[in-house]
Parts: sequence; structure tokens; C-alpha cells
Amino acid sequence: MRDTVLETCEHLFALSYVELHLHSAYSFLDGASMPDEIVPAALELGHRALALTDHNSLSGAMEFAQSAQALGLRALHGAEIDVRDGAGARAADGDELTRHLTLLVRDATGWRNLCRLLTAAHADTRVPGRPGWIGEPSVTLDEVAAHAEGLVCLSGCASRGVRDEPTMRRLLEVFGPDRFRVELQRPFARHDRALNRGLESLARRLGVPCVATGNVHAHTRARARLQDAFVAIREHSTLDASEPLRRGNHAHVLASPEAMAARFADHPDAVAETARLAETLGFDLTQDLGYRYPGSEDETASRRLAELCSARLQERYPPGHRLRSEAVARLEEELRVIDLLGLPGFFLLHHELLELAREVAAEVRDGAAARSLLPPGRGRGSSVSSIVCYLTGLSHVDPLENALALGRFLNEELTSLPDIDLDFPRDVREVLIPRVHDRYGRDRSALVAAFPTFKARGAIRELGKALGLPPGEIERVARASEGWGATGVGKDIAVALGEGRVDSDPPNRWRWLADLSAEASGLPRHLSQHSGGMIVATRPLIDCCPVLPAAMEGRQMVQWDKDSCSDAGFLKIDLLGLGMLSAVERCVELIARRRGETIDLSRIPFDDAETYGAIQRAETTGVFQIESRAQMGSLRRTRPENLDDLTIQVAIVRPGPIVGGAVNPYIERKQRLRVDPDFEVPYDHPSLEPVLRDTLGTIIFQDQVLEVAQAFAGFSVGEAEGLRRAMSRKRSAAAIESHHRRFVEGAMARHAGVDEALAERVWHMVVGFSGFGFPKAHGAAFGLLAYQSTWLRVHYGPEFLCALLDEQPMGFYPPDALVHEAQRRGIEILPPDVNRSAAGCTVTAEGAVRVGLGYVLGVRKDEIEALVAERERGGPFRSIEDLASRAGAGRPALEQLAWSGACDGLVPGAVARRTALWQLGVAAPAVPVGEHGMQLSLALDLPQPPALGALDDWDALVADYATTGMAVAHHPFELLRPHLKRDRVVSSRDLASLRHGAEVRIGGLVMARQRPATANGVCFLLLEDEFGTVNLVVPPPVYERDRLTVRSEPLVVAEGRLERYASAGGAINFVVRRLRALEVPVGRLAEVRDLPTRRGRHLEPVPDDAAGEPVAEPAVAAGAAGSFRAVAPPVQSFAGGRSR
Repeated sequence: MRDTVLETCEHLFALSYVELHLHSAYSFLDGASMPDEIVPAALELGHRALALTDHNSLSGAMEFAQSAQALGLRALHGAEIDVRDGAGARAADGDELTRHLTLLVRDATGWRNLCRLLTAAHADTRVPGRPGWIGEPSVTLDEVAAHAEGLVCLSGCASRGVRDEPTMRRLLEVFGPDRFRVELQRPFARHDRALNRGLESLARRLGVPCVATGNVHAHTRARARLQDAFVAIREHSTLDASEPLRRGNHAHVLASPEAMAARFADHPDAVAETARLAETLGFDLTQDLGYRYPGSEDETASRRLAELCSARLQERYPPGHRLRSEAVARLEEELRVIDLLGLPGFFLLHHELLELAREVAAEVRDGAAARSLLPPGRGRGSSVSSIVCYLTGLSHVDPLENALALGRFLNEELTSLPDIDLDFPRDVREVLIPRVHDRYGRDRSALVAAFPTFKARGAIRELGKALGLPPGEIERVARASEGWGATGVGKDIAVALGEGRVDSDPPNRWRWLADLSAEASGLPRHLSQHSGGMIVATRPLIDCCPVLPAAMEGRQMVQWDKDSCSDAGFLKIDLLGLGMLSAVERCVELIARRRGETIDLSRIPFDDAETYGAIQRAETTGVFQIESRAQMGSLRRTRPENLDDLTIQVAIVRPGPIVGGAVNPYIERKQRLRVDPDFEVPYDHPSLEPVLRDTLGTIIFQDQVLEVAQAFAGFSVGEAEGLRRAMSRKRSAAAIESHHRRFVEGAMARHAGVDEALAERVWHMVVGFSGFGFPKAHGAAFGLLAYQSTWLRVHYGPEFLCALLDEQPMGFYPPDALVHEAQRRGIEILPPDVNRSAAGCTVTAEGAVRVGLGYVLGVRKDEIEALVAERERGGPFRSIEDLASRAGAGRPALEQLAWSGACDGLVPGAVARRTALWQLGVAAPAVPVGEHGMQLSLALDLPQPPALGALDDWDALVADYATTGMAVAHHPFELLRPHLKRDRVVSSRDLASLRHGAEVRIGGLVMARQRPATANGVCFLLLEDEFGTVNLVVPPPVYERDRLTVRSEPLVVAEGRLERYASAGGAINFVVRRLRALEVPVGRLAEVRDLPTRRGRHLEPVPDDAAGEPVAEPAVAAGAAGSFRAVAPPVQSFAGGRSR
């Protein structure tokens, strides 16, 4: 009977238990579960309400609220904050002691105060202008007291909560007996029962209840190991060394209410108090936070927008213009929809920002005539389809000329704010962002956050260190990894270290690494800054969301990412820096200064035969959007002839069209139409022809997703937009699937001849865009810039290359590849020189490109500027001694300049670099220069240098790569070629004369490697030798066998089969059967040092006898490759981001 009564009591307690202390993965490197994992797990365990209390963070609050609302869980909000000891007490390591408090939000006032507290906590965690955080966020008790209204305070966790009576009495005084509770936890640690009894006794003396909490850090026991590993990573330690800081058991895992009632069976009132307290927490984050953007409530906005657009319409479409009547009708319709949605102020705000950008651009361009002809920025994305955006200057593309449909951007059923993305040259954007802060108020403007997630290489390196694995082996595994999804780390370990290694050692640490990496994959690691998203408001943003200092001085960011900002109803303005815009502006200014030609890119010929010829031959290295290996392969087949074709071209090589099965059918139909203009394009259903006519029956643009859903499946505009939004959100599979049956059933109901198989086939085309696809308007904007950049490359090659080099990093290729490709086109490239180079790259009077001193690694910008200024003031440097005494640079900088060859002109002869370094090395003791480096104080009479040997060509090439990241004098394979003949390694030039299907060997420098998810395991390498490039296709079995070579070797030899494609203008692919690192005996590389350099306009074939006589004990090219591997230029990886 007694047991039955106890069970009944425990059940009643369980029904009343609400978890009030829980951490998600947004407690960075502490919590181990995402909100959308926690919510369903909680419901399954029987919870009906739950509080998310991340550590000094509300980053996951909106995501948690949305997930909870969707599944029917009541979301409660709060945070665990660090509070500094008011007496200034210090820990053993000297840091000021902090304690934890758990704050829960009772109402809207409490939310505002919590946001303000967290903003204050983070205020001093960065040094302006310096990356990284300098300390843990924290506040004082006085700050807590000033922001206590609307908050409930729990005394904190078992390890670092408040335990002393004076502080508790202070908190009781601040919050009152109805909003302060003593927090009890049961981590099953030593003395925790005694601690809870003491806290309960203290609570009785204070006259306040106790409340039980779980301090949850993972939603399931399986994540407990990962949470332990996160603690080790956070502490820069190993699991063993961090044992005192880890929780060490499963007490911090989300448990059922029944389990929690049993855990606190000796404190039943503390369990019941959780539910009573939860009932007082009435704040709903999914409701209106009171955010308004500037101009949103301006009653004159509609009239002012109409007047502005009407005046601009008269300029763009004057009477008699062939599109005038269409423009007038389109403008009337757009203004009607804008008024209906209450968005006139939205467009005026963006126009105001553009005018601000115009002011900034005028300042930055500083009277540069050619740049002044260019707009301050350009629109991208779906907003380019709007005539209102075109007339207000937010877009540079005529939506009528390009037949751009409006529905993707603006429609009557729009449920969120439309997106207007603006691209700016980098220098304009860098000034514009702080100017926006100044215009709208620093408390009313902030950048949007982003959350970099764990990917394969990062997970391997950090978790491997936490597990105490050997550093060298960790790095081998990381290099073997594909770099992104971390679910296949077990295979990476097998490739790098051998089969069976995963389970070889008794502790199974390699198996742990594989499992933990898979669990960490996709979890946020830390908080960062969005590429350009910015929020402006009419009230302080800290009333809606915490605001943190950003890395760059004078900037700040909200604690939410773009999706949470959208869910909150924030207006996100995208002010994006686009490297190609910077390069284009720099290029036209160089042309104006050097050639006296002022170019207006809006008035260049858009039917230029030379430009389209280059595009069709895929001679597009360095140009915008159509320079990648995949794009080049596609260009030879599609052969674009106009801007409409380029609009499709920039959009087609994207995951959306690829997964949707659009690429090959489009290309094949394009080729058929070129041969037979009467060819009839097939459509899956007649209703699709009006929608897909321009793209030959395929879905290539995101707009077409909406149009197909409406025309084929009968979706309303709002339903189609809902499908589009579901596809654009992270972790959207469930959201997309909710539209699936509606689509299939709608199609069968709407069209008599449509069966389920046909509806599913069209659905597959549509759902492919959940990967990623461009709106047509975006394609039109980017296609125009692709043409303009190609036109500049074709007609002004040296200036275009110079601009590209100065605007790195950008694009698909590293500077080394751009230089080699330009040399093959006949552009002369000159090395850096302390007497001839500027800080940036320059074009000489003869049309050569001189590499700037800014390319010499390890030399600071201010040192370069001082050197150039001194040279202009006092004339050219006459010797190493003169350079050292006048340049104002420290010894490390001067040594780098000497090793790069930039001082060769000061020390005549073949031993220039070594002589220059020797002279620097025998200088008198160095003296400080400011706070950096050392100013050399040279002896007046330097002794004669010893008989120094000249660097051979290979060593000089390695030095060039080490100091500048590029090689101007020679391509690596130009030096290696003579030693590869015995292995019959052919060059890229030789491939042109070989038959289809020929089995050969080819070697080269890896420029790019790609293994897209859409390629069914095939990996693609772009290989470069001294004559050109070739595409390598690595089938899955070869990739798995030779993965370490594929992923990490810069110099490779491939064996395989040549494939030639007549339909692609004779384009060549090389299907790899075997791939190996370069390992051919070559003799001493010093014997090829007399080869002619590549600084001239053309590379001559290497003579057969260039290698000299063999030596008795030949080295191997593996040695050459080894010396090169450490300095090889970066490679464009398959999933973006350069890495070697």
C-alpha cells in the first residue's frame, strides 16, 4: 500500500515538472543539441513546456520558439548569465570570479531587459578592430538589479551558482519573493545532496521556494560524449585533462518528468514549484516584438514613392519609347501591390540607403572619372524583376527588356518582407556600413549574425585533439577528408591511416572520432558575422534582441541569424561586397589613366563578336560567374550568343537545376535547335509550355518553381511562395514534404490527363531546387556582369589582370593560376621589385603587368607604403644598405623582400637573393622601429660576401611561392618536364593530337578539385601544366583508392583515357584510372636552372637535352614535390572555400 501511495505521489509530481534550465548547441561548445532536436525529444518524453536558457545567449531562442510552436510545445525563454563578484575577487588564474544566474522571461518587459543585460555582458568582449573574443561575457549585480523587471531569477547551477546568503539576500531584494527562487540540481556529483539540503535551509531562512532543474546540455544520452568533447575543445585541452570540468555522467541529459520527479523525490515541493513558476512565464516570442523599420509608418510614403517612380519613368521610358505603355501599366500594378502590402516605406528606405551609398561612392572614388560613370552599387536577386527597383536605382537591369516576372519578388499573398540585395565594390561597402550606423543611430542598426558550423576538417582537428590522438595522424586524416559533411570521417581515417585503424587501438579513440564528428556535423561552433545583412529600426534594437560588438571597429551585430531575424519580422538589408565590381571599377580606372579611354560599361556593345567568341571557346578564366571548370565545360556546348543566353548560363550550373534534371536536357535541346531550328521542344504537360518555353522545357530559374506550382498543380500565389520559402530554409526537408501531396493531388485534380507518375516526375523537377537555384532576375544581373567582365578581359587584358590581382581573394582561381593563364595569352608578367613596383600591381607603358610589393607575404601594409613613399621622396634605392637605412622596414620584412627577389636589382648577378640575405644578416645589431619589427643599422663598410652559389631554378621557384604565392619565371612543370619523358608523361598541348580513347599519362599542378553531391561520387580535378589545363574525371572507385592523393597532393601524375567531345567543340576530358603523387627519378633539379623564363610573351618548348647528364645518385621528384607541397598555391575545393 505504501509503495502504491509513493508511486501515485511521484506521478503527480511528474505531471507538474517543467524543465527550466536547458542548453542547446547555441550555448557554443557547451550544449550538444539543436532546438529542432530538443523539441520533439521533449514531447516524446512527456514534457508540455520547456525553457531554453542558453549560456549568455539568445541565439537559438527564435528557432526554439518556432520549432515549439509548430509541434505544440509551450516555449519558455531565458538565459544563464555570468555575474561578476561585486568585490572584485579573483580566481587563481587572475580572472575575475563570476557566478551563474538563471534568468527566465515573464513578459515583454522581461524580454527587453534580458536583451539589454546580454548586450551589456558582451560589450567588452572584443578589442575594436581585432578579431576574436578577449573574455567571457559578464555583468555586475548592479546591472542585474537595473534590469530586473519582468524577469524571474534562479540562483544558478550546482557548480557555479550563487550559494552565499548575502548575495541571495541582495537578489531577493532586487526580484522580490515572487520572482526569486533557490535552484536545486542533482548532477550526482560528490556532496550534491548535502549542497541541496544546505540550499533548501537557506531558502527557508529567506522565505522563498526552491525549484528543481536539470541543467540539461543534451537531448539524448547518445550526445553526452559529444558534450564532454565540446568542453575539452572549449578549454583547449583533452578529454583526460579536462575531466574536472566535465560532467562525466548522463545527469545533464533531458529526462522525462517522471524521471525528474524520482531524482528529486526528497524535494517534492521543488518539483511542483517548476510548474507553478512556469505558469507565470507568459511571454511568447512568436508574437510582435514591436520592431518597426524607418519609414514603415510614414503616411506620405505612398505618394512620395509614386512621385519618384513617375519622374524616373519619364527618363527611362520617354514618350514614344516602344515599352512605355507596358512600363506605365507595370508601374501602376506594382505600386498597387506595394500599397496593398503596406510597403511604400520599405522601398523608400532602400532608395535612401542607395543615395547614401552614392555619397559614399563619390568620396571613395575621389573624382576618378571612369569610376564616376558606374553606379554606386547593383541589385541582385529577385528584386531585379521590379520596375520600382529599376526606377529608383536599386536595380540596373530593365525588367521589361529582360521579360522578368514579378511574382517571385512581390505578390499580394506575400507573408514576409521581400528581399532587396545590393552589391557594392568592397571599398564602398567598407565605408557604407559605418555610415549607416551613423545615419540611423548606433543603437538602431546592426549587422546580422551567422553561425559557422562543424564541418569535416574542423571536426577532425578539434575532436582529434580533444581525444588525444597523434597530431600528425590527425592532420593526415583531415587532409584526406572532403572538408564538408562530417558523416564519413570513418572512411577518411581508413584512407589516411589504413583499413582497420578505426577499431585498432584498445580505447577505440579513432572510432570515437568518427562517431563524434558525425554527431557534431552541422552544429554551430561559434557566432560570426553575416556577409552583409543589416538591420535598421526605429527603436533601440536591444529591446528586441541582444547586440554584440563585431570584429571590425565601429560595427555591431544582433545575436540572431537571417532566419531568426526574418521570423521576428526584421527588415534585413543586404549590403554585399562583390569583388568583381571592385575589379571592374579598378580596371576602367586603369584604362582611363593608361590609355586615356573613359569607358561607360552601360554603353559598351552587347553584341561584340570577339567577346562571345571567347565565351563560346570557354576562354573565361578570371571573369565573373562563368570561369569554373563546370561552367567552361557547359559553355562549349551551349555556345551563348546573347545576354538572354548568359542569363540562363549563370543559373544552370547550380544544384537546383542539376538535381532537378534540367542541365543535360537543356543543353541537348539547345544543340538540336542549333542544327534544326524546326525541332519541337518536348514538355511534360501542355500547361508547362508557357512557363518553361525560354528554358526549353526545363526548370532552371527559381521563379519557375512558383509558376509551375501554379500552372500545373493549381497552387495559389501564397502557396507557391510558401513552397519556395520552405526550399530556401535550412533543415527544410519536412517543410518541403508538407507541400508534396498537395502538389501531386492538385495536379491530378486540375488536369484530366495527369496521373500520379507524371505529377511525381514534375514534382522531382520542382523539389530539386531545395538544393539551390537562381531567380531569373538574379541570372540577368549576374549575366550582365559576366559579359562586361569578359569584354574587359578580351579588349583590355593587362588592365583586367592587374585589377583581378589587386582584388584577391575572389573568384575560382588563385593568383598563380591567373598569372600562368595570362602568360599563355601573351601578357608579360614582371616580378616584384623594390624600385619598380608600387604597393599594388601596375601596368607598364609596354603593357606588362608588374606584381606589387603587397604580394610579398610577411611585409605589413604600412611598411610597404613607407617604402614606396621614401622611394618617391628620395629616389630609387641604390643598394641593400641604402634600402635598409631608408625604407623604415624591419629586418623580417626586408628579408622577405630579398627572398622574394624584389631586391635582385640592387645586387647584380645570379646570386642576388643569397647575397642580399647575407648582407642583411651581417648588419649591425637591430634597433626597434615603433612597436613592430626592427630597423637595421648597417655598418658603413660591409665586408665582401663569400662565394655564394646561385639558387637553382627549382629553389627559386619554391622561394617565389613561399614569399608571393605565385611563380612568374617558370611553371613547376616547365622545370619537371625534362625528367618525365622516360615515363612518357604527355603535356596538355599533346592531347590535342591524340585520338579519342587514347591511354596516356598526364601530369600537372592541381588548380581545383570538386566532388559535388550532385555528381554521384565522381570527383573532378582541374590540372595545369606549362601549356594549359585539362579536366580530370576521377570515378568513385579510383577516388576511394587514391583519395589522399586526390585531396592533398599539389603535383600529380594521372594515368587514364582521353575522351573527346565533338558536340562541345572538341573539348577534352581525361578519365583517370590511377592517380599518384609525382615520384619519377629526375636527378638534381639544379641542372635545369638555365631554362628560359616565362616573363616573355610565349613559352618555347623545352629542348630534349635541357636536363643535362644524369648524375650518379639521382634524387626523386617526390623530393621536389615535398619541397613544393608546403608552399603550393591554394586550391578551390569542391564545396567552396580555398584550401590546400
